[in-house]
Amino acid sequence: MNIRILNESDTQVYQELRLKALKVNPEAFGSTYEREAKFSVETVAERLKPNEDKFVLGAFENDTSLVAIATFMRESGIKTAHKGNIYGLFVTAEMRGKGLGKALMNEIISRARTCSGLEQINLTVVSDNEAAKNLYKSIGFQLYGVERNALKFNGIYYNEDLMVLTL
Repeated sequence: MNIRILNESDTQVYQELRLKALKVNPEAFGSTYEREAKFSVETVAERLKPNEDKFVLGAFENDTSLVAIATFMRESGIKTAHKGNIYGLFVTAEMRGKGLGKALMNEIISRARTCSGLEQINLTVVSDNEAAKNLYKSIGFQLYGVERNALKFNGIYYNEDLMVLTL
């Protein structure tokens, strides 16, 4: 398994996996398949352009097949730059249960620790996603709140647990 920061050259494989994630687990993401399927190649490439405060990690099986993704973004405000966020973790169904999600999260945390002045990493997770919550707890994230009706998809509301890792 090869885990690395994605860049503009990964646009096609990233977009394919991101759209798959939005189809397979639409309740788990703030965006929708219909919205992101309309994104231009340039828009997706811009999303992937890494810098010191933003990057997308990808995990490749056999160095060719992208099977997992997750995004880190540091807050940009003067009063919020001590915080970062993890978004959009997705592992393909056939790769789940093999420790890949944990490996991806640990790599994000390791890279985020190099950001000067970063003190905490936040994430949200759909409240009934026990597997994801157990993963996050196992690497030190703690629950600090619940947002009721955080997401609404096809007329169904989903609560989100708010979690934080103090660095």
